[in-house]
Amino acid sequence: MGASKSDHFTEEQNELSILFKALGHPARIAIIQHILSTKSCICGDLVEKFPLSQATISQHLKELKYANIIQGTIEGNSICYCLNPQTLEKLNQVINHFIDSEKCKGTQCC
Repeated sequence: MGASKSDHFTEEQNELSILFKALGHPARIAIIQHILSTKSCICGDLVEKFPLSQATISQHLKELKYANIIQGTIEGNSICYCLNPQTLEKLNQVINHFIDSEKCKGTQCC
């Protein structure tokens, strides 16, 4: 079997790709904003908050968890989710690096 296209990129580039892909859906952005506003949430709360089915919410949570954006702890029959501060810090650093390294600041480029 041939090499995956992701094999041609660094581990960091692949990790960032997963992170940004997870952020690429408006429902996931809304879920993150909700968690930020409440500091934590239980999955059932999300079903009541958004016009999405339980299965759809669960799939979005799975994608956010896979990207390490959220983490969850089991509390009884529910899972309480919160944002992963290490991932948020990494995202902050990457975005700031992109902004700070822009070569066209103050000049006309392209």
